[in-house]
Amino acid sequence: MRSTPRHAAAGVRRRLTPASVAGQVLLQQVLLVTVLVVAGAAAVFLQARHDATQDAYARSLSVAETFAHAPGTRAAMESRNPSALLQPSAEETRRAAGVTYVVAFDPDGIRWSHPDPDLIGGHVSGEFAPALGGEPFQEIFDSTVFGRAVDTTVAVLDDTGDPVGLVSVGITVRNVQGAVTRQLPLLLGVAAIALALAVAGSSLVTRRLRHQTHGLEPAEMTRMYEHHDAVLHAVREGVVILRDDGRLVLVNDEARKLLGLAPDAGGDVRALGLPPGLAALLASGAATDDDVRLIGDRLVSVNQRPIQTAGSSGSVATLRDTTELRTVSARADAALGRLSLLYDAGVHIGTTLDVVRTAEELAAVAVPRFADFATVELLAPVLSGDEPESGARMRRVASVGVRDDHPLHPVGAELTSMPGSPETASTGREGAVLLPDLATSESWVAQDPERAGRVVAYGIHSLVSVPLRARGILLGCADFWRSDKGPFGAEDVPFAEELAARAALSLDNARRYTREHTVAVALQRSLLPRAPRRRAALDLAHRYVPSASGVRGDWFDVIPLSGARVALVVGDVVGRGLHAVATMGRLRTAVRNLSALDLAPDELLAHLDELVARTDEETSEDGDSGEAGPLLTGATCLYAVYDRVGTLATAGHPAPLVVASDGSAQQADVPVSPPLGAGGGVPFETSAFAVAEGSALALFTDGLVADRTRDVVTGVGLLTAALAQAGPDPEAGCDAAMERLMPARPADDVTLLIARTRLVDRDRVAEWDVPDDPAAVAPLRRDVARRLAEWGLEHLSYGTELIVSELVTNAIRYGRQPARLRLIHEGATLTCEVTDGSSTAPHLRRAAVGDEGGRGLFLVAQFAHRWGTRYQDRGKTIWTEQSVTAAAGPPAERSEDDLLGQWPDDL
Repeated sequence: MRSTPRHAAAGVRRRLTPASVAGQVLLQQVLLVTVLVVAGAAAVFLQARHDATQDAYARSLSVAETFAHAPGTRAAMESRNPSALLQPSAEETRRAAGVTYVVAFDPDGIRWSHPDPDLIGGHVSGEFAPALGGEPFQEIFDSTVFGRAVDTTVAVLDDTGDPVGLVSVGITVRNVQGAVTRQLPLLLGVAAIALALAVAGSSLVTRRLRHQTHGLEPAEMTRMYEHHDAVLHAVREGVVILRDDGRLVLVNDEARKLLGLAPDAGGDVRALGLPPGLAALLASGAATDDDVRLIGDRLVSVNQRPIQTAGSSGSVATLRDTTELRTVSARADAALGRLSLLYDAGVHIGTTLDVVRTAEELAAVAVPRFADFATVELLAPVLSGDEPESGARMRRVASVGVRDDHPLHPVGAELTSMPGSPETASTGREGAVLLPDLATSESWVAQDPERAGRVVAYGIHSLVSVPLRARGILLGCADFWRSDKGPFGAEDVPFAEELAARAALSLDNARRYTREHTVAVALQRSLLPRAPRRRAALDLAHRYVPSASGVRGDWFDVIPLSGARVALVVGDVVGRGLHAVATMGRLRTAVRNLSALDLAPDELLAHLDELVARTDEETSEDGDSGEAGPLLTGATCLYAVYDRVGTLATAGHPAPLVVASDGSAQQADVPVSPPLGAGGGVPFETSAFAVAEGSALALFTDGLVADRTRDVVTGVGLLTAALAQAGPDPEAGCDAAMERLMPARPADDVTLLIARTRLVDRDRVAEWDVPDDPAAVAPLRRDVARRLAEWGLEHLSYGTELIVSELVTNAIRYGRQPARLRLIHEGATLTCEVTDGSSTAPHLRRAAVGDEGGRGLFLVAQFAHRWGTRYQDRGKTIWTEQSVTAAAGPPAERSEDDLLGQWPDDL
């Protein structure tokens, strides 16, 4: 019988294929390495040819550029006989550079040079037009003389950029391929070495494989299989192997136990009495993962994979009893969920220091993961930050549920719990109260039968009520309700207590903060001035909003000065709480005391800076002795005085804004100075600027213009736009600024003070020059009396004439010219000012019985409500203020000696 070609081919393959696995592995590796070596050699060859071609491009370009820009090339092209000059240099360049040709030709393509002199004067072949634009042009083209060549054409340009001629340099492809061919032996040698190394490596791998299998024979492999079979039947996981027709091939002992099969069970799996669904799954051979099936009273997880072996196919299924595992897993999942909920409670409860918000966070965390509804009731004093007292009523402050139409008490309701109710029971002792079935809880139903009926009818069936205690203080109660979930059990009570305990600490922190914040705000507001809407030559408006996280120590003040002048002050203290408020009070008091001396703004800030520095030194010394106190360094202050013009100085504080009467606004140019106490003795500078009538001056703290979302520059720009839109009206400006810049929860105190300027009525101001003559006192007194009569202030004539007489006499006798007298009637105050060129100020003193003088200022002080001295750059001004509503006249019943007798002689 003759063999067929197919059989013959199979025989050849068997003879060529090694008998052992190690030999087959060796053959495959040799073939694979051979293919990789050949591919690598081909890739290297192609790369070498590419590199040679690129090198030819580069060489031709270099030679062309060199020849084109060589000295004399352009002159030769522009000469009468270019060929006579270019042909020798072109040939010399070609031989020196080792290129195939160097051809020079004119812009029309007529050759000036060529390796073959017979071709000079002919037209060049190939494309050269792209090179006329000034950029080199490269290509590979078939030359009629030299064959296929790599060509580069470069233009030679004149001074105007027009082409004078062109230079073409070429290298034939044969030269390029020759360079590649010279590298071919090296490539083949490297490939042969690589192949030899690969074969040697494969041999070592094959020998290692033979060593690892220990040269096992079939009998030995059989014994190993038997051992594996024994192990297969000893494992705690069932293994079932089936053929593709559903017949059993192998069933280990664990599988027989799980499936309830007899020891001799076999045949079709669908005929073994298994649950129909499981039998169909096993017979199908379909792949499945963790398919849980109920077999008797067990939950069995089935994993199945199809298999394909030589000449047959089927499937392998593994079975695992997960009954106990499911129970343990469910408990573990529940415990993990509780831990996760406690973690979330720690993260999400107490994010703010607000009592109500903290209660809402507690209710939100519990729903829906622990309860379907959660309510929180707090004792009324807790809401205001106070410690609760016995008998205090509870108010519901938070209510969260899976639905909003529940019949539970709403937020804000005051609860009047009866004895025996869950709230009374839970708040009366340490532990929580569990009511697993509300419908059967008589004590809970009895407190409000009607509402209890609605709650049960709604579907709420279970309750856990937990007291909220922190540091031994009862704060309220948290109630957890269930409707959709199963009823609460004993295992839920410890978790509810732990959740409530964590929330109670946050609630107590919020309560204590509320108390301290309330005290700090009350103290802050008590220390801040009640700024009037109208002061001297200013219309005023202000806004102050404390920080949501605690009072920060911002402050302002409006201080009336002599001569219808007003001081506007805004300051900021670093820190928060009562310390910041106390620091603010100290600074404000110091500023008021210093302003009473009529100091210039820079002098006042210098004194204030010295005070802060000295206080910080004393505080540091106390800290070294164990009595540490807070430092004041870091406080800022802006002090401005308005008297027709604005004069101000700042210590680290933002400059004010000036809003003109036409609505335009800009920031005042103020010299930069360090904060108080940090200047190291550096003098402060003042800035004076004109403030037109009807303009507004806006002083503010950085809490208004800077927050987490914007910087100070951006905030000042927004404030400027808001004030410009509102115009100079103070109240409108404050409203516009707060609406535009005020955050919902300010992180810093917000202070804004706006003052609109207005001039004193000229009819209410009288001025006289004071001659250097004592005889001028009497006429001045008469002029003052007439002006007081015009103002309807005749009742002040006696005292005012006395004041004018004494002050003018002192200016003439002891002062320097020029001297001037001014009366100002503003509101309820009459101001008298005498200015002279001397800087020497008089002092109030007690005159002896025999002295002829010395009683003038004493009498002035008796008739004036206030008096003082302020200094200018040259000279001084002595001023007095009288109340126009107080009666003033000659003392009818008491003489001057009687008045002087009020003070002892030792003053």
